[in-house]
Parts: sequence; C-alpha cells; structure tokens
Amino acid sequence: MRLVALLLMLLLPSAALAGPDRVSILLGSEHFDATQEFQEFNPGIFLTWERKLDYSIGVYYNSYEEVGALAAVGYDIWEGQNWALGVFGALALYPGDGDRFDVSIGDVVPLAGLQGRYGNVFAQLIPGNGQTTDAVLAVGLTFALD
Repeated sequence: MRLVALLLMLLLPSAALAGPDRVSILLGSEHFDATQEFQEFNPGIFLTWERKLDYSIGVYYNSYEEVGALAAVGYDIWEGQNWALGVFGALALYPGDGDRFDVSIGDVVPLAGLQGRYGNVFAQLIPGNGQTTDAVLAVGLTFALD
C-alpha cells in the first residue's frame, strides 16, 4: 500500500493542491474473446484534475472480484465542446492478482489505452495480450464538478 501512496504522490504533484474537476463512475467492462470468466460489473469512483494532462485517482471493484485502486494520467488528443478522444496510462493495484499479468511490479499493473467521452458517457479501450482477452472496454458516467 505504501507503493500506491508513493505513486499517487508522484502522479499528482501540483494538481492535488486544487479540488478535482470531474467525478467519474465506472459501471462495467467487456472482455473481448476472453478465455476465462471475468466479473464485468465493476462499480468504481474516480476523481480527475483536468490540466494539460489529466490526473485521476480512484477505487473500483475489478474483474477478479477484488477492490483495487488506480492512478492515471490522460491526454486528450482531440477535444470538442461536449466530447474528447485521447490516450491514457495508469498504474492499477490488483491485490493478490499481479502474477496474472505479463508485466507487473508485485500487484501493481501498468495499463494503457484509448479513452473517449461524449456528454456524460466515457469509455476506455485497453488492449489485451490475447492470452486471456484481446481487449477490455470499460464504460461509465462522468460529470464535471463546477
């Protein structure tokens, strides 16, 4: 848990001094061409500080039926008045399940993918390794905090 706290401090240097700009509620995921069963109802809550880079932290019920934490950095490549499309990188804590992934530091797993938002709906597409799933699509709702 100390590693997660250190990672959060490194990922959220100055953005953490101000209040978050957005709250997102993860609802679930779809694992494409999965070779095993995954929990696809994944409730979670994330806070995002929107800057040139977006910094997010949160907790969620992961696909292995455990509560995990996540810290992410995102960048919107294209952005309109009510939509955005970009990329993200994250470090996710998978308690007791880090060994299920090809790349991990203990139970901390690096993730990267594409993300999009239209209105209050968001989606993230994370490529898989093809061994357990080809890709994961995570979806939820997001709200600006004015």
